[in-house]
Amino acid sequence: MATADPIDDIDARPGSVTSLLRTVLATYVRPLGGWIAITPLIQLMADAGVPAPRTRTALVRVKAKGLLHAEAREGVPGYAFTEQAHPMLVRAHQRIHHPRAMSSGEAWCLISFSIPEQLRDLRHQLRRRLRYFGCGTVSAALWVAPRYLTEEIEEVLQELGVREHCTLFAAEEIRPLRDLRTSVAQWWDFTELAALHQGFLDRHAEQITRLQHPRPHEAFSLWVRALDQWRLIPYNDPGLPAQLLPADWPGLVATPLFFRLRDQVAPVAAEHVRALTATTSGIRAPLPAHFEECSVAELARTA
Repeated sequence: MATADPIDDIDARPGSVTSLLRTVLATYVRPLGGWIAITPLIQLMADAGVPAPRTRTALVRVKAKGLLHAEAREGVPGYAFTEQAHPMLVRAHQRIHHPRAMSSGEAWCLISFSIPEQLRDLRHQLRRRLRYFGCGTVSAALWVAPRYLTEEIEEVLQELGVREHCTLFAAEEIRPLRDLRTSVAQWWDFTELAALHQGFLDRHAEQITRLQHPRPHEAFSLWVRALDQWRLIPYNDPGLPAQLLPADWPGLVATPLFFRLRDQVAPVAAEHVRALTATTSGIRAPLPAHFEECSVAELARTA
């Protein structure tokens, strides 16, 4: 069945209340067993700088997207992830915390599709999601990505219900008319991708150099907002080889900065979440000490 409104929220603008809520949910609620009581969730959002009324409005939006459903446990009102949210959560964790970079000579995945005119809305959705997932545009109906993205692309095609209209090719070599570096610069919007990386650097490079033992609630707010700004980058950026990228590519600096920030701040932020949720009735699952490093298999077992 086609997904008219994908759970992968392409339109959630980083820094918006809805985007921050999604970041908090995906980062902290999964390790808690996929459910959280309303009270600590409202408090966590407040600690990230979002007033309770705005959080409640955002909760309505993410419920409408199919990410959450209301669920009380032992009389305690709360929210749980829906079953259909699971693939997105696993994809997001993998993309953000275990990014892949393409080596020179690695294979490519080509996506060719022919979608009937009566399904043009699906065709539009497919193009938007392929772009969001880091694919480049060779032509309107031919897209390209590193081969290691094939499984995620297959999931997108199945979720949209367009797999029967698409053919995937594994290509060991691509021979464009011009040299590959020139063609790649036409297939991907490097200006837009560079702006995402540079925006992260502009906001957080100086911040990390003067970071001195933040208190848990300060670390939580800093980490949630940094993660929220970063989350689009590993989706949009496919991880192309350095020799195919423009000179002075900001991603070569932004990516290590993100992981340095994670290593310094995320464990302290987790202390804040652990202390808050440990006193909340209805929450039984303890927050792991290093939940950002949970494997995809471990995440899948909590679904």
